[in-house]
Amino acid sequence: MPATRELHLNVNLLGGLGEHPGAWRWPGTDPLSFLHIDRYVEAAIVAERGALDAVFLADSPGIVQDIRTLPPYNGLEPTLVLTAVARATERIGLIGTASTSYNEPYNVARRFMTLDLISHGRAAWNAVTTYNSVSAHNFGATEPTREHRYARGNEFVDVVRALWTSWQPGALVADEVSGQFADPGLIRPIEHVGEHFTVHGALTLPPSEQGYPVIYQAGGGVEGRDLAGRTADAVFSAAVDEQDARANAAAIRRSAAGHGRSPDSIIILPGLRTSVASTEREAVERRERLRDLADQSGVIKGLATKLRVDADALRLDQPVPSELLAAAHGPAGGRDEDTLLRLARQGTTVRELLRAFGPGHLVAVGTPEHVADTIQRWFESGAADGFNLMPDTLHDGLPDFVDHVIPILRRRGLFRTEYRGTTLREHYGLPVPTRPVALAR
Repeated sequence: MPATRELHLNVNLLGGLGEHPGAWRWPGTDPLSFLHIDRYVEAAIVAERGALDAVFLADSPGIVQDIRTLPPYNGLEPTLVLTAVARATERIGLIGTASTSYNEPYNVARRFMTLDLISHGRAAWNAVTTYNSVSAHNFGATEPTREHRYARGNEFVDVVRALWTSWQPGALVADEVSGQFADPGLIRPIEHVGEHFTVHGALTLPPSEQGYPVIYQAGGGVEGRDLAGRTADAVFSAAVDEQDARANAAAIRRSAAGHGRSPDSIIILPGLRTSVASTEREAVERRERLRDLADQSGVIKGLATKLRVDADALRLDQPVPSELLAAAHGPAGGRDEDTLLRLARQGTTVRELLRAFGPGHLVAVGTPEHVADTIQRWFESGAADGFNLMPDTLHDGLPDFVDHVIPILRRRGLFRTEYRGTTLREHYGLPVPTRPVALAR
């Protein structure tokens, strides 16, 4: 790893609520945060006060949680939310999710370039290959195979990047004296004809201050790592074990090298669920109070979905039945939930899986020093280049992190004291792309 590695921190806005299923019932929290744009904007302003790299919005085109006890974490459409955030902030990056399974490349390219131009180069697109059947049914489809999702996803990203570079350098003239607005010879149709898409192009918009949006990838498994290694600037990974996280990071970097890229050109940011308090006991009690506010059946259902087992067969203080695990064919998403499957097969109880792993992401519960220690250990070991933070609540959990953990990271020389640039690529230390992207044929 290069000596100039710099810690990067995003915060997941999580429907304006927080990562914990009990967050919507937490005192002081607006239970309808997922509908209220002000909650997202307020959280982004707090994150920018801490000079965090970016805010992050997940999404899924369907109600995938138990709506009886949990609000939608993906209520408002991400690019619209981030446009409002862009107008209320100055520097913080804006990462939005859009599915490659249930969108068209031209629309995604146009939406995210619009956000990039409105924000003066702060946008990023998190490309996900949506796999759940609920979303599929909303588009009159059946759940696609993994192979189909990633074949479509790879071509989708290629088309979007080609559209983003369809305006060549110098294409926009805007010369009031001569009367020439643009050079049409430098605005080139991409003329893409592929297995999944036929797109003439060009895009209706020129490049932004950072060229075009940063590309995130949030899948896992062999196919996800290959897509990341070939196309991504950054990866939002799911890791609960430091050794497994290092192995995953190494696999992604090998993939990048295999595609002719520098292994260090990709920023790898696992999720980190946090509960911060002045003492360890207070932090644990905070987590327990949140747990008491959460409907455990909904939480267990989420774990069962990740393990692809029957939720009705799970009991909090018992291991996942071995006969269910023997029939499991691997995690639904193919991300690092395979660690959960491995731990479940070792006899870890359902309660322990939920308490320690979230599920699916590392959990840090304790004092600001403890949380900072966790971040520093993973960063310095090469398990992560930083984290996609997931505070238990945004209402007070995010300010606690910004006001108490960030100063410790700064004193240790791990995190910036102020923004040194204006674009997301500058925050991440990524180069501005200047040449058009050739489509794979």
